[in-house]
Amino acid sequence: QVQLVESGGGLVQAGVSLRLSCVASGRTFSVYDAAWFRQAPGKERDFVAAINWSSGNTLYADSLKGRFTISRDNAKNTVYLQMNSLKPEDTAVYYCAAKTGGSRWYTLSTDYVYWGRGTQVTVSS
Repeated sequence: QVQLVESGGGLVQAGVSLRLSCVASGRTFSVYDAAWFRQAPGKERDFVAAINWSSGNTLYADSLKGRFTISRDNAKNTVYLQMNSLKPEDTAVYYCAAKTGGSRWYTLSTDYVYWGRGTQVTVSS
């Protein structure tokens, strides 16, 4: 089992930056990759970014490349999501997810077994 706890969300104005954190505990050695998803009210849970736990290679949703950066600190078992130039349309609950085992990139929410409870990000105009 892997437990995930997100933090760092809040209410911010458009244009500012915010960094989310996700602390993993439990069988973290078995994690293949970790990812961030987001879900706006009334919408599906969308892929934001993923990072391979061992190599540090990253993958981003095309629409977010250049503004969002995913990173990890293996020593702290923590994954980060740096979000810059935030826009009102970035408003959503942001979820951290993890997957054990794999051989490619995974971008569907159904690919991930472990989830945090989410952290709310609200961007005002």
